[in-house]
Amino acid sequence: MHDRKRALLFLGVNMLFNMAASFAHPVTPTIIQQRGFGDYMFGVALASMMTANFFFSPFWGKSVNYISSRRVILICSLGYAAGQALFGMASSESMMVGARLFAGVFTGGVFTAFLTYLVNTSPPHLRGNYLTIAATIQTVGSAFGYFVGGMLGELSVNAAIVAQVVTLSICGIAFYFICEDDAVHKMSDIRFKQLFREANPISALIAGRGIMTPLLITLFVVSSFSNLGNSAFDQSFNYYLKAQLGLSSGYNGAIKAVIGFVCLAANSTLALWLVNRTDIKLTSIYVYLSASLSILGVILFNSLVPFVAANVLYFAFYAVSVPLTQGLVAAMAKTSDSNLVMGYFNGLKSLGGIFGALSAGLLYTINPKLPFLLGFLAFGIATIASVFYYQLSKQRKSFVQES
Repeated sequence: MHDRKRALLFLGVNMLFNMAASFAHPVTPTIIQQRGFGDYMFGVALASMMTANFFFSPFWGKSVNYISSRRVILICSLGYAAGQALFGMASSESMMVGARLFAGVFTGGVFTAFLTYLVNTSPPHLRGNYLTIAATIQTVGSAFGYFVGGMLGELSVNAAIVAQVVTLSICGIAFYFICEDDAVHKMSDIRFKQLFREANPISALIAGRGIMTPLLITLFVVSSFSNLGNSAFDQSFNYYLKAQLGLSSGYNGAIKAVIGFVCLAANSTLALWLVNRTDIKLTSIYVYLSASLSILGVILFNSLVPFVAANVLYFAFYAVSVPLTQGLVAAMAKTSDSNLVMGYFNGLKSLGGIFGALSAGLLYTINPKLPFLLGFLAFGIATIASVFYYQLSKQRKSFVQES
């Protein structure tokens, strides 16, 4: 298969996968309320999923070396689908948390393998563009998935869950046949005991000390706090529409679809221009600052129209920030350790998301606006860290030139 055709098919199925991953989100508030679960469950359930994601991302990142990205994607897509089936059948809070934990084991593998595959197989001169397109697909696909899931939820909660399980499974199989084999070692070289020892998060962190430069650490801080803020914000927004504004899953999905169009426009124009025409180390500072300031509108407005408008503005800035950060991380990943760096990147994003989702669920029970305040503070920290990253990169460049 021609490389360009393979890349286009990969990105097309990636779009469908990211849509399917969001089918359950607009019906989750309905599930929680219909089954009599506590309001905090929207945050607790997501946090449990991200916890498993964090612990297993290094394992899947290492596994790519031996069984290839396409096998990891296949295994994890089917595992994710099974986890969502369990989620749909959960009749107690503990069952919901358990289902989310199970699904999180595999989501870490899927998204780590997606990024690793692009870094391993794309030509260097196209890598930035492919990563930008992939980030756009993740943001826009998620928003359109909300719309589809919301419309299916108007029929029944089960319709959204069944559609998700089936689509995730089909996508996993499609990826296996579309992707080329990017394994570095033979499967016969696997030493499972060593693999598990090296791939647990603590050991992986210790083993990766050689790649953890001050620049990369600062960049991971930016990514972690932005994901913390977005996790708190996004999940609260979804539940706020249902619990505080009384909107059904259909309205929830429609609002997310509008956000998806705005994000698509922002990423296909502004984000690509910024990646190709500006110093994204500097540009990212202003993008994170704009995202944090837009959250102020969400905190201050209570009526539907200005509240939603402020949310749309926030999501647009966040959508632009994602490819900028991914581009910076990918630029620092050498070919030999790209899978390790991307595994760290995805795992630490999940770590930020764990605290964001869990804190949002608990803060929501005190005041529904508090999770948005947490998002504002998190993006403020990400902005400050971006300034430090820019200064460090300038110092490094100056030192290299003087040497």
